[in-house]
Amino acid sequence: MEGNSGDVLVINSADDIVRVRQAVRAKAIQIGLSLVDQTKIVTAASEIARNTLDYGGGGTATLLVLENGGRPGLKLVFEDQGPGIADLERALTDGYTTGKGLGLGLGGARRLSNEFKIESTPGKGTRVVIARWK
Repeated sequence: MEGNSGDVLVINSADDIVRVRQAVRAKAIQIGLSLVDQTKIVTAASEIARNTLDYGGGGTATLLVLENGGRPGLKLVFEDQGPGIADLERALTDGYTTGKGLGLGLGGARRLSNEFKIESTPGKGTRVVIARWK
């Protein structure tokens, strides 16, 4: 699997979430994702960016264009240095929300992605990686 070093976007405000959405949509269009797949990855990115801001106190989103056997993909890495998630299983449960996000939660973001990985250490932060392939 090959990829570039990626574009790193800072998430410290609601305006930054809008910028992440715009950048993700632009990359999705660039690699030729269908409108449905664009919407899925942008929606998932928006939810995770919101969580990065609201729960992680801000962080970064790294956008990577990948290729696997000639198949283009978009990988997004969200990282924060926030309090972390004590109960990942519960956080991934449908309907678990504090009412600030889109209501999809991490479980929704997972369903909207072809790949989903989350690592969180209480007191150290959270890292969420999602990908969508053409």
